[in-house]
Amino acid sequence: MVKNLFCVFVCLLLLSCSNSNTDEDSTTVIGGEIVNPKTNNVVLFKDDAVIDTIPLSEDNTFFYTLDNPKAGLYSFQHSEFQMFYLEPGDSLMLRLNTLDFDESLQYSGEGAKENNFLMDLFLQNENDAKALVNYYMLPPAEFQAKLDSIEKVNNKKYKAFLKKNDFSEGFKNVAQSNLDYYGYTKKEMYTSVFNKNEERVAQGNFPKDFYDYRDDIDFGNSKLRTYYPYYRFLDVYFDNVAYPLYKDELDPNRRSFIHNYNKIKLIDSLITNDSLKEKLIVRNMRRYLLHAKDPEKEKEMLAFFKTYVDDPKTINTMEQLASATMKLTPGQKIPNVVLVNTDNTANNLLSLLKKPTVLYFWSIESVKHFKEIHAKAAELASKYPEYQFIGINTDTHYKKWKKAVQASGYNESNEYQFEDIENAEHDLVLTSHNKAMVVSAEGTIWESNTNLFNPKIEQQLLGFLNN
Repeated sequence: MVKNLFCVFVCLLLLSCSNSNTDEDSTTVIGGEIVNPKTNNVVLFKDDAVIDTIPLSEDNTFFYTLDNPKAGLYSFQHSEFQMFYLEPGDSLMLRLNTLDFDESLQYSGEGAKENNFLMDLFLQNENDAKALVNYYMLPPAEFQAKLDSIEKVNNKKYKAFLKKNDFSEGFKNVAQSNLDYYGYTKKEMYTSVFNKNEERVAQGNFPKDFYDYRDDIDFGNSKLRTYYPYYRFLDVYFDNVAYPLYKDELDPNRRSFIHNYNKIKLIDSLITNDSLKEKLIVRNMRRYLLHAKDPEKEKEMLAFFKTYVDDPKTINTMEQLASATMKLTPGQKIPNVVLVNTDNTANNLLSLLKKPTVLYFWSIESVKHFKEIHAKAAELASKYPEYQFIGINTDTHYKKWKKAVQASGYNESNEYQFEDIENAEHDLVLTSHNKAMVVSAEGTIWESNTNLFNPKIEQQLLGFLNN
């Protein structure tokens, strides 16, 4: 299938070249094959703006022609999201399996070498980040030595890659930024962990060049403003520079009101690109609301947010989110959403609560996740029989859900599906399948946004029982 699709690309390119001798008129195409598709389309973006929604053919392939595109970073979404680099005249074809999205993603055609390399960097960084977690408790100099060793390997790989190929300056700038900002982020992540330990902070002893990169931070790169390594670095960096502004009042807590208040002020004062500035402010406002515990502080933060963002659509989105999250703060009654059991009988959520309850969510579209979260729920249920654990499916296909429950051998009395997924997702503010909620037998919210895989989940469950 991939070879056949690429042949179509080549034929179209040859036809285009026969009709034009200018680079400006060269045909640029993006296409490919989605194995195990989860939707019937692929959405194409440039920065944060949708270019088009491309339907999948019956054989799960897609094809799209771009007219005179600008060289730079683009992205596509099919359930998950990934970025790629495109230049005029490219004939870029991708292939991925949604069951292993990032790891299976491969490119072919003109522009493939660049994008396969960027994907290699992306996956390597994920592996490096996991490895470095084991070194976060090392003294600063030893951590830097570990990081320097990793970066030496990655830079050597990049230089060897450049020697074998002739790439544009635009691509080289993106690739170098990828390497740089991933490295900077690792230092900022280390700093975040370091600042949580008063004894380590008192000892200090950072190498004098540890933060040299901070002197050269670009606070307004328009070409990278939607590129994850770049804005992720900025997000963590602002966490760390916000903390000294309130450290005499509170330990570092990126979910607190005072942290986000100071962080947003810093973002506004230092970021020079308006689009990037709004993206970072909205990102932090959203994260604050999702974890807020005090409705009055949420109202205050919303008013503060409006002094920095003036786009009516963005403000309306945050107002709706705040309205929903304020109803989910501890002490409130959980929304009485309607659930359907495996007998296709509708039940109000509150009627199902017989004792303190943990609600967790899953989808058959993510097989690995739903198996892992059910296993974790079963483990916790055996340790804490005082709770009932209810798994709620977020899909819309009743028969497929019921079949998955029965095939997996799950206890059907603890398995439900939303009757109205759209309203339920809004009322319960479901933004992640990792979200879990803990409520009393009467439906009073104890915790509206926890995670069964959180190392502190058992501490939380015990704490609620002992209060």
